[in-house]
Amino acid sequence: MANILSTGTSALLAFQRALSTVSHNVANINTPGYSRQQVDFEARSPQFIGSGYVGRGTQISDVRRVADDLANARLIDSGGELARLEQLASLSGRVDSLMSESTTGIAGLWSNFFDSVSALSASASAPAERQNLLGQANALTTRFQQLQGQFDQLSTEVNSGLAASAGEVNRLTSEIAQLNGRIGSAQTASPDLLDRRDQMIRDLVSLTGGTAVQQDGGAMNVFSAGGQALVVGVQASQLTTVTDPYRPERQQLALQTQGQTIRIDDRVMGGKIGGLLEFRDQVLDATQSELGRIALAFGTTFNAGHAAGVDQYGDMGGAFFNVPDPVVGGHAANTGTAHLSASLDDLGAVDGRNLVLQFQGGAWTATDALTGANVAMTGSGVAGDPLRVGGIALALDGVPQDGDRFLLQPTAQAARGLSVAISDPGRIAAAAPVQVQAALGNLGSATPATVRIGDASDPALRTPSTVEFLDGNQYTIDGDGPFAYTPGDTISAHGWSFVLDGIPAAGDSFTMAPTAPGSSNNGNAALLAGFDDATALNGGSLSLNGAISGLTTAVGSAARHAGYAAEAQAMLHDQAYAARESISGVNLDEEAANMLRLQQAYQAAAQIISTADTLFQSLLGAVRR
Repeated sequence: MANILSTGTSALLAFQRALSTVSHNVANINTPGYSRQQVDFEARSPQFIGSGYVGRGTQISDVRRVADDLANARLIDSGGELARLEQLASLSGRVDSLMSESTTGIAGLWSNFFDSVSALSASASAPAERQNLLGQANALTTRFQQLQGQFDQLSTEVNSGLAASAGEVNRLTSEIAQLNGRIGSAQTASPDLLDRRDQMIRDLVSLTGGTAVQQDGGAMNVFSAGGQALVVGVQASQLTTVTDPYRPERQQLALQTQGQTIRIDDRVMGGKIGGLLEFRDQVLDATQSELGRIALAFGTTFNAGHAAGVDQYGDMGGAFFNVPDPVVGGHAANTGTAHLSASLDDLGAVDGRNLVLQFQGGAWTATDALTGANVAMTGSGVAGDPLRVGGIALALDGVPQDGDRFLLQPTAQAARGLSVAISDPGRIAAAAPVQVQAALGNLGSATPATVRIGDASDPALRTPSTVEFLDGNQYTIDGDGPFAYTPGDTISAHGWSFVLDGIPAAGDSFTMAPTAPGSSNNGNAALLAGFDDATALNGGSLSLNGAISGLTTAVGSAARHAGYAAEAQAMLHDQAYAARESISGVNLDEEAANMLRLQQAYQAAAQIISTADTLFQSLLGAVRR
C-alpha cells in the first residue's frame, strides 16, 4: 500500500506541475518573445523487492522551452535589417515629399521666376514687370532657404534619434549582461530568463544591427553590424554621442569600453541607427549638396548675365543675387594656425562632393569625405598659387602642421545663403549696354541682329564705335582694318558682337553706342530669360533645368528603392517570425488538448491515492476486530 500511495502521489505532483506549465503557456500567449514550455516526464528509480523490481511512479525530469537556435538567429538578423530599411525609407520619403510636392518643392517657383524674366523682356521699362521680377526672385530664394531649413531640421532629428537610440542601446546591453550573469549555464537556466534575454537581443540588434553568439557557459555575446562588441559575457559596452570634429552641429556615435571612447564609422552600423546614419550620409547630405550646387550655379550664371546689362540709371548691372562662398571647417584636433578660405574657381568642375583636405609631409591631399577616394588637387597654397580642387580655389592663411585636416563643403550651405542683392526695380539690368543702329543712308539689305556681350569688363565696351563696309566683303571698325567679311560672320570688338541679316553694300555703316538711361531696350532681359537652359554644370553638359529635374528624380528614386527594399525585407521578416512561431509559439488548441489530457491523468492519479486509502482503511478495520 505504501508503494501504491507513493506512486499515486508522484503522479499527482508531476501532473500538477505539468498543468501549471500549460497554464503558464496560455497566460503568456501575447507576451513578446515568449517560447512555449514543455514538461519532460521520466520514471522514478524502481525498488528491488527480492524477486524483482517494482516501479515507484513518475517524476518531472525537465521543464524546457521549445526553441530553435537557427530560427532565433534568422529572426534576429532579419529584424535588424528591417529596422534599418524602414528608418531609411521613412526619412527618404520625407525628403522626396519636400522636393516633389508643388507646395514645398522648387520647380514651381523656378518656372515662375523665369516667366517673370520673359515678361520683363517683353516690356523692359514697365515698373510692374520689374517689381514682379523682384517679387518672384525673393520667393525663389526664400524657397531655397526654406528647403535648407527643412534639411537642417531633419539633421537635428537624426541627432536626436542617435542620442535616444544610444540611451536605449545602453539600457539593453546592461540588462543583457546582467541576464548573462544570472543565467549561468544554459542547461539549468530558467526558460523565462532565456526568453527575456533573446527578446532583448532582438531589440538591441534592431537598433544596431549585428549578430549574437553563444559562448561556453551559456552567455550570449552581441556584436554590432560592424563587429563592435556590445556585450561580452557580463561586460557591457556603452554607446554615446560626440560632436563631429568638423561640424559642431552634427553628432556622431562613439563606443565607450575599457575606459576609452572610440568613434564609430558611420558605415559600419546597422539597424535603426544604421538607417539614420545612412540617410544622413547618402540621402540628406547628397540632396543638400546638389540643391546647393543648383543654387550656386543659378546665382553665379544669372549674376554674370545681369552684370552684362545696363539698368534704368544707365549703369552696368551689378550682382542680382548674393551667392555665398564655399564653406571650409578645420578639424577640432588641428594644431597649426592655418586657415583656408574658399572661392569659386570653375563652376563646371563643381560636383558638390564634400572633401577632406589634409596637410602631411609638406603637401596637401584631398579625399572624398564619404568614400575616402583620392581627388586630384593642384597648387601649393602659397600666395599667387592657391589650392585648386573640384572647381574651388582655396587661399591659405597661417601655417599648417602635419596631420591638420579641413572639411571643404563646396555647395552644402549655398541654398541657405542665396538671396536677392537688389531692392530697387530700377537696378534691374534689362537693357544691353550698347546698341547698334544702321545708318539711314545704307544701301544694302543688312540689318543688325541682337547685340551680344562677350566681355562685360572690357573698358572700351561702351565707347562709341562705327563699323563701315568698304564693299560687301570687307569692313573697318573705327578706321581699323580692313577685315574680311562673309555673310553670316560675327562682327566683334571691345567685348561686344553682332551678326548682320542680309547683305551689306559698299559705304554702309553701323554705329555702336552706349544705351541711354531709361531705355526700353530689352536685349539683356531677353538673354536672361533663357538662362534656365544654360549648360553651366558638369563641364558644360548639364543645364540648370536638367539639374533640378535630375535632383527631383534622384531623391524620388532613392525613396522608392528604400521603400521597395523595406517591403521585401518585411516579407522576409514575417517569414522568419512565422518560422520561429511555428516552433516556439503557443497554440491554444494544442494547449487545450494537453490540459484535458493532463486533467484526466491528474484525476486518475487522485483515484490511485483514493484506492490506496480504501485499502489502508480496510486493513485498519480488520485489525480492530
